[in-house]
Amino acid sequence: MDYAAVVQHWGLRAMENVRSRAKSMRDNPLLQQRSSATLHTLYPLRSAEPVLQDRAQTTASKQDVAAGLNAEEPWVRVALNAVGDAVMTIDHQSTITYMNRRAETLTGWSELESIGKPLSRVLHLVDGKTHHRIVTPAHRAIEENRVQDLSLDCALVRQDGSKLEIEDSAAPIHDRHGRVTGAVIVFRDASMSKVMLERMAYLAQHDALTGLANRALMTERLSQAIGLARRHQHLVALLYLDLDDFKPINDSLGHAVGDSLLQAVASRLRDCMRDIDTVCRQGGDEFAILLAEIRKPEDATKVAEKLLAVLSRPYRIEGHELLITLSIGISLYPDDADDADALMHNADMAMYHTKRNGRNGHQCFTAEMNTLPIRRRRTEPSEHRTFHSPQFFFDF
Repeated sequence: MDYAAVVQHWGLRAMENVRSRAKSMRDNPLLQQRSSATLHTLYPLRSAEPVLQDRAQTTASKQDVAAGLNAEEPWVRVALNAVGDAVMTIDHQSTITYMNRRAETLTGWSELESIGKPLSRVLHLVDGKTHHRIVTPAHRAIEENRVQDLSLDCALVRQDGSKLEIEDSAAPIHDRHGRVTGAVIVFRDASMSKVMLERMAYLAQHDALTGLANRALMTERLSQAIGLARRHQHLVALLYLDLDDFKPINDSLGHAVGDSLLQAVASRLRDCMRDIDTVCRQGGDEFAILLAEIRKPEDATKVAEKLLAVLSRPYRIEGHELLITLSIGISLYPDDADDADALMHNADMAMYHTKRNGRNGHQCFTAEMNTLPIRRRRTEPSEHRTFHSPQFFFDF
């Protein structure tokens, strides 16, 4: 087997897939912040790419590369068995000459029972929609002496009869004289790629700790809600919530308790809202709620009063009974602002006026708030008081 061709094609194919997914992520800004870690998961041996490039740049000819790789054949076999892609090779008669462990897993065939068998028997490919048998790209790679990609919606019929959607490509293998002697096939479970990309999209739009919408998703939905409200002449409300005295709880009882408290708060917030509303964690101990459609301003204040009552009930977390209160600010479209940024700014301003005026309450935005001097501060002097009062937590 020409290991040079096998490793070269796998390396180029891996880099091509990295570039392809990177392009998809560039086209979708919400995926960019998660791309690096996930691509590392999809291609665990991506570090092999520089090795392949260095080999190609420092050897005088393909024959020299082949000779070097043949000398390291045990290493190459170990590397191919460790990669995340399935790799198979065939000779000029389409007889299987090699398959790595990933290929064994995906096809259901072992290498021992596959060697010497026709490729069509082990790599049984069908159209995902019509279920008609299709020719593998390896045959075209040999006949046309060039790299071939598998068409979309292709499924692999495994040895047990189950079907698996795959992505596939093939390249011809040449001998030292340039003659085609076979082909190398590289394929992967396409459903896993979709799952990973869907997971990346979810993480790009949701808070990792609470599972709530994050700022990006909230901004998107708020803009959509304003557009619908403008068209159908109804109101939109935005509520900004800040947990009073969360920092002393976090500092005194530890971040694990603080995180559990934030998750419990998020759960109660979700339970209070309608399906059409959006609950967002803005960051730290701040949350936002989008009431996508209300009839009158009083509807928003009623929701705020409900939240104050529900979230003030005790939380039992890791041997502690915790009590918290909320400061809530409310802004309305179109009464207070006519775009998403202004609406968020005004709700934020109203929330900090609530905190300054005693906390544990709610205020609606007024134009006068923009003229009053107020400096937003994460920690206020009163938050430094000793955290032993029973109004905050009880051990049990």
